Amino acid sequence: MLIRFIIKRVIILIPVLFGISIILFAINKILPGDPVLAMMPLGVRPELFDNLYNTIYLRLGLDKPIWEQYFRWIYNFFILGDFGFSSIFNRPVVDVIGQPLRNTIILNVSVNVIYLLIALPVGIRMAVKRGAFFDNAWQVFSLTTFAMPSFFLSLTLIFIFSVNLGWLPVGGMPNHVFLQGFDLFIGWIRHLTLPVATLVIISLASAIRYIRNAMIDALSQDYIRTARSKGLSEKVVIYSHAFRNALIPVSTIVVLTLFALLGGAAITEQVFAYNGIGRLLLTAVVGRDRMLIISMAMLFSLVNVFAVLVADVVYGLVDPRVKLK
Repeated sequence: MLIRFIIKRVIILIPVLFGISIILFAINKILPGDPVLAMMPLGVRPELFDNLYNTIYLRLGLDKPIWEQYFRWIYNFFILGDFGFSSIFNRPVVDVIGQPLRNTIILNVSVNVIYLLIALPVGIRMAVKRGAFFDNAWQVFSLTTFAMPSFFLSLTLIFIFSVNLGWLPVGGMPNHVFLQGFDLFIGWIRHLTLPVATLVIISLASAIRYIRNAMIDALSQDYIRTARSKGLSEKVVIYSHAFRNALIPVSTIVVLTLFALLGGAAITEQVFAYNGIGRLLLTAVVGRDRMLIISMAMLFSLVNVFAVLVADVVYGLVDPRVKLK
């Protein structure tokens, strides 16, 4: 039954991806600038210019009809795994995005593990201690950080821990040439601390309130009063009954947050000079690297569509009332 549900969801999502690909291809075509000129090397002699221009023009398939260019791009992207050629880096797009994608995954995993370890117990305790000092203090924290721009928080952490205290590097990446083994691991920890802290604080702002509200709603249900009337301990009532049902809406938001960060945190990565996928996208936009932009946008779309599919499946597994038909 679960396999059938997944197959049906995938079939439904195929037209969505098809529509997204058409929109991205159209945007790529109407962007200002000449993609051929962007790939031309600097200092080409005038007598060689036209010949080189025509060679690149034909290699990009721009002489073909627009519909043929579209299907050629789809075939190369999904079948051959060829994302095109980056005009900024003068390398295939696949080679360009490999390292930043790995770095973003490292950042994403670190953020999600820490933020879940904090958000779940804090959100539950806020609901249990509703109206108490603990609840009010964390609500003030969430409202403050929710309204705080990520670049401001990033610069504040840099000013405190890097400029004033000198405990952590201002930004950048660990040096893989001079650092090896355990020293490289410590280097990663030092360079990840501030960007991870920024994203965790920003993520906590909405997560703890979401978990708190879900737990308050669960604790107000009739089955909780029934469980308490049977003499069950408060821990059993909270964690075995209330939290299990509160987990139903929370699971969806957790899955979507997990996949959302795979798209990179462009502003945070830019402030900390972190070589991630979000910062790479900003570089591509500024440099008008068409193939890099359209390939990354398509990858982000695939990630988001897959996230929706996973969220639907997780929701169905967590909530027994949902029938996977």
